[in-house]
Amino acid sequence: MSGNKDSDGGWKNFVWNSEKREFLGRTGVSWFKILMFYLIFYGCLAGIFIGTIQAMMLTLSKYKPTYQDRVAPPGLSHTPRSEKSEISFTMSKPETYNKYVATMLKLLEPYSDDNQTETQKFEDCGGTASTYKDRGSVESDAGQRKACRFSRSWLDSCSGIYDDTFGFKEGKPCLLVKLNRIVNFRPRPPSSNDSLPDTLKVKPHVIPVFCKHKRDEDQAKISDIKYFGIDGGFPLQYYPYYGKVLQPQYLQPLVAIQFANITLNEEVRIECKVFGDNIDYSEKDRYQGRFDVKLTITS
Repeated sequence: MSGNKDSDGGWKNFVWNSEKREFLGRTGVSWFKILMFYLIFYGCLAGIFIGTIQAMMLTLSKYKPTYQDRVAPPGLSHTPRSEKSEISFTMSKPETYNKYVATMLKLLEPYSDDNQTETQKFEDCGGTASTYKDRGSVESDAGQRKACRFSRSWLDSCSGIYDDTFGFKEGKPCLLVKLNRIVNFRPRPPSSNDSLPDTLKVKPHVIPVFCKHKRDEDQAKISDIKYFGIDGGFPLQYYPYYGKVLQPQYLQPLVAIQFANITLNEEVRIECKVFGDNIDYSEKDRYQGRFDVKLTITS
């Protein structure tokens, strides 16, 4: 019993020693010194960390990525998108293609003329292709830059104005195609016809788009591919893009592609490419400068 009492007394004495006025083995002065040491130590660590972050932030631009040497050429994307790039629907069943129509309507909503009326944000750049629209340096303090208007009506039968099903109801579906945004990127048109398909010719101030069958067995299954937009490609006056800070209202130029004559009840693989002197393709990235899609239309 006496051993337990001594043990209990030793434990209580360690927590608070009234004779030496120690708490957990340390006096008040000792606790103050050790707390001050760790406060200063961790304060210095925090200061070094904050200073490093601030120094790094001084090297970054709020207008564009500081390091763009590893930025790949822009990707070519299409709407509607689908899992595994497969678009399949039945002409007589609207419920099978309504989801595609909905995504296209959502994409085109900012392109309505009513949403491009503010003269301080938008300007007319013409309905034909022209050279780059230079609005100053990205790093200048000129403030927000205007963006070129892009009229939805230029997409003709793929605009959703004249056919609210974008051709799906008739078995002549449309795809809306765009180049992904890269700040301060200036796509260069092909310098000659050598790199283009036989049926495609160089046009001034245009980055052309071309679609064809991906597999040889699909060649006879598809014909009469129509291109809508400005000169069937991406006009240079919409470049360069100045970023979300300087051009939050920017609208990418679109190209609408309609497959007006495609074999029904069969799977057809289609590949679309964009052509430019500084646009490359990669086997590792199926959307770098191109894409392929599998179409299956059931009557």
